[in-house]
Amino acid sequence: MLRRRSFLAAAPAVVLAGRAEAKESYGSFIASVRAQALSQGLSASVVDRALALARVPNAKVMQLDRHQPEFTLTWAQYKSRVLGAQRIASGREAFAARSALLDRIGSRFGVDPRVIVGIWGLESGFGKHIGTYAVVDALATLAYDARRAAFFRSELMKSLQILNAGDVAPERMLGSYAGAMGQPQFMPSAYLRYAVDFDGDGRRDIWTSEPDVFASVANYLSRSGWQAGEPWGQQVTLTRDLPPGTVGRTIRRSLAQWMALGVRRSDGGVFSRPDAEGAVLQPDGPGTEAFMVYRNFDAIRRYNPSDYYALGVGLLGYDVA
Repeated sequence: MLRRRSFLAAAPAVVLAGRAEAKESYGSFIASVRAQALSQGLSASVVDRALALARVPNAKVMQLDRHQPEFTLTWAQYKSRVLGAQRIASGREAFAARSALLDRIGSRFGVDPRVIVGIWGLESGFGKHIGTYAVVDALATLAYDARRAAFFRSELMKSLQILNAGDVAPERMLGSYAGAMGQPQFMPSAYLRYAVDFDGDGRRDIWTSEPDVFASVANYLSRSGWQAGEPWGQQVTLTRDLPPGTVGRTIRRSLAQWMALGVRRSDGGVFSRPDAEGAVLQPDGPGTEAFMVYRNFDAIRRYNPSDYYALGVGLLGYDVA
């Protein structure tokens, strides 16, 4: 009985202690980030300049992160958004003005220049929209907010590594509210793996140097399994409905086998390489648009793991060149 009374008497103190335990202050959090960066050998002056942030998290970043719109687009709706006439016209103009550079980079990395431009167009509107958020500020806010703290803290530390290397000044390290940077919208981890100094100025500048932007995208695709000289895919025509369970990115057959099931090129003709393997996608289901996709489709998906995105990139690239 005494033990029970002792336990009950102690319980309110435990509850009060739990209530009194407050979340680490933002200032303390930033101090811990600084200490971690210095322990990794980063320059104190660089780190202090980068972490000269407001005393509170960025409220706009937190709002955007917590209130992302939840809706589902059909492929037809997505296509109309990303492949509008204005975007295609802008893309054709942008591609024509940079064709020599894009061809040189495409040859260097073995990647189709049209797909480079397709990614450039979807990610930043051909370089016009790189984001207005200070990347360190955004990542620090998201790392502190704790929804995906480990991921964003890792990206924050990598952003400090980039600054320490001198590739960009903190004030110019701009991107999305989620920390995706520059014209190709690389997260810091992707930047460290794939960014390229193609113009030879000693910096990997994905914000203002188009040679670096295009080469970085090409390097990403190349190292994601892009096969030189092969297409990503093509629109096809179905002469009859395909059997259930035969449609999907991972269900591969030879083109000869697909032709036996009634799949044809978009013009109704037969495929020129019946031995090649591909998979059929019908994003909006039976009776709607169909596409044959190949290995390079998967390389695009490693940039963004969405069938809609990869189709949008491929179709935009083909439309603008």
